[in-house]
Amino acid sequence: MLDNVTLALLLTVIAGLSTGIGSAIAYFIRKPKVVYLSFSLGFSAGVMVYVSFVEILPHGVEEIGEAWGVVAFFIGILFIGIIDMLIPEVENPHEFKEFSTDKKKRDRKEDKALMRAGVFTAFAIAIHNFPEGLATFGTALNDPKLGIVIALAIAIHNIPEGISVSVPIYYATGDRKKAFWWSFMSGVAEPVGAVIGYLILMPFMSAWILAALLAFVAGIMVYISLDEILPMAHRYGHSHAVILAVVLGMLVMAVSLLML
Repeated sequence: MLDNVTLALLLTVIAGLSTGIGSAIAYFIRKPKVVYLSFSLGFSAGVMVYVSFVEILPHGVEEIGEAWGVVAFFIGILFIGIIDMLIPEVENPHEFKEFSTDKKKRDRKEDKALMRAGVFTAFAIAIHNFPEGLATFGTALNDPKLGIVIALAIAIHNIPEGISVSVPIYYATGDRKKAFWWSFMSGVAEPVGAVIGYLILMPFMSAWILAALLAFVAGIMVYISLDEILPMAHRYGHSHAVILAVVLGMLVMAVSLLML
């Protein structure tokens, strides 16, 4: 049992911290171009929407039924929507029409909006990764082979999630280290979820509750993608690049899931 626990925890850590691979993109941006930001945001939105509707939500619905799954999904949307509305309008990115990737040409409000987009995405991903960590850990504990497959699938889709956090924060601050660590830390929630699940929650956590959490998180991910990431991507004026990136993100995720 100890060996299984160690393997389960290791797989969860690898899956969660793979966001760091996406985070590292901040270190390779030498000459910022608008199309880079538009494309990376669009790609991330495509991955997040596809994973939410094709993987996360169906997993929840399969366990708790369609009715409860839909309820949990829309509660997730309501939850993150309320948080969005509570943020002062002066700091809300919906109040700005255009951004410049040249920091000298942006005012303080625009930088705050970009920073908010990255931090808000990190928050959503952290929430998403917490129950995902529980799911990965629990599966690997009972079936190591299946746990490896799930961990690999999660690691693949965590990479563009890391990009969706690091890029806006880098453009807002010009600080590569800050962009990397915000993104990297959003993935830490996954192994944290596994540890808490093992030490505290597992004796009480039922399959029903975990499935409801997954449906809840799917709602959060969809809201963030449609209300935060895509509007931010389109604001830079490269609409064709954005839609191409969205489709490519969905395609990459779909192919990776079929291969697994």
